[in-house]
Amino acid sequence: MLKLSKEKLKDMLVKMYRIRFFEETIKNLYFEDLITGPLHLYIGEEAVAVGACSALKKRDYVVSTHRGHGHCIAKGGNLTKMMAELLGRETGYCKGRGGSMHLADHKIGLLTCSGIVAGGIPISVGAAFSSYYRNSGQVTISFFGDGATNQGSFHESLNLASVWKLPVVFVCENNCYAITVPTTCSLPLENIANRAVGYGIPGKVVDGMNVLAVYEVVKEAVDRARDGKGPSLIEAKTYRFEGHWVGDPIVYRTNEEVKEWKKRDPILNFRKTVLESDQLSENELNSIQKRARRELQEAVEFAKNSPLPNPDDVEKYVYHVEEGGKH
Repeated sequence: MLKLSKEKLKDMLVKMYRIRFFEETIKNLYFEDLITGPLHLYIGEEAVAVGACSALKKRDYVVSTHRGHGHCIAKGGNLTKMMAELLGRETGYCKGRGGSMHLADHKIGLLTCSGIVAGGIPISVGAAFSSYYRNSGQVTISFFGDGATNQGSFHESLNLASVWKLPVVFVCENNCYAITVPTTCSLPLENIANRAVGYGIPGKVVDGMNVLAVYEVVKEAVDRARDGKGPSLIEAKTYRFEGHWVGDPIVYRTNEEVKEWKKRDPILNFRKTVLESDQLSENELNSIQKRARRELQEAVEFAKNSPLPNPDDVEKYVYHVEEGGKH
């Protein structure tokens, strides 16, 4: 028997399906020329976002990356607002002005997504300092890829968070490639989690294709942070089934490699585990899958029927702060 409740398992599975179907849907919309600009899919990595965010409370924070759709959905994001944003509609999260890489929903704690490699890590430390200063009990999760750990902002952020014992959990989604560069060519060590030693914080490696394993490890780190014991670094070893971006020719890896990773599909394996636990039946699992599929169809219809921004409003929602604090 699994330790988690039936409702918790259902919530995790439906979110994983939402992510998978959302990404498959927007891929098709991209080739229909309904979505423009760079598009980075999260297919194959669903267990990391859902496992990690399931360990958080609603009022906790998440800071995401250029590949942020999964994090937004896992934290409880609105599918219709997400879809509208990617289609550049006024009803989107950022009123059609931010697009794929700049989703944000402060009501659910998603502070920002960033198209800059490692750009969100210092922001997560700032959010954690805010929680510490206000004694609010909130924890921040910072998501980033393996390539980000070679940036100075990663090391500066871990150092400061450790010195001040800030309530932040650093989650590295090691999907084996920084765009096209394999980790074997860009890292001098096997496990990124080992870098935690230099900052005196816990560092753990977890199977990023196993949502329950991710949940368990992240929950331990979140509880530690909430107790005032400071940050942790978690490396989730995972894999993106698609290329770095939609349209990527993917000449830097073999079909055999992809096929081997797909045998560990996080959704299929989680579904099998739940079914074998006897906590959810085949009919219940199929119902969850159909529900997620229906939600995506509704989101697409909503987005397509939503208005495009008015060109006359191009300067609207753009601010600057003058001396003295005036906008």
